[in-house]
Amino acid sequence: MTGSESQPALDIVDETFLTVPPSTLAAVFADPAAWRRYWPDLVLEVYTDRGDQGLRWTVRGALVGTMEVWLEPVLDGTLLHYFLRATPEVPEGTRLSGARLRREFDRRARAAKAIALDLKVTLEDGRAAGLPPRSTVE
Repeated sequence: MTGSESQPALDIVDETFLTVPPSTLAAVFADPAAWRRYWPDLVLEVYTDRGDQGLRWTVRGALVGTMEVWLEPVLDGTLLHYFLRATPEVPEGTRLSGARLRREFDRRARAAKAIALDLKVTLEDGRAAGLPPRSTVE
């Protein structure tokens, strides 16, 4: 199985609410250095830049397919939607076992949630939903 098949072997969807504006998250994801930090084994190429609504990439490297972050304004924050639709790249003539695919799915899903939770801790800086952002002037 290779990444050139029509149906992706992995279809991962994740959502996390962050009490920051979409523009804050958009700035994080707009930085190609962040892509290399979050997805070091993937080569990403933007095919749709939606500004404060997020990005869509084509994916090459360890996986072949597409990935998206959609930043949806909700109440006093942003619902970060993450989509990965891709197939692991394997050498020609090599079969991708069901067990390996399940491990890869679990690894990628956990990594996506870890990225979102890291951003939540870093960007929210302790702010609870419904409370105003912390003042930078004490």
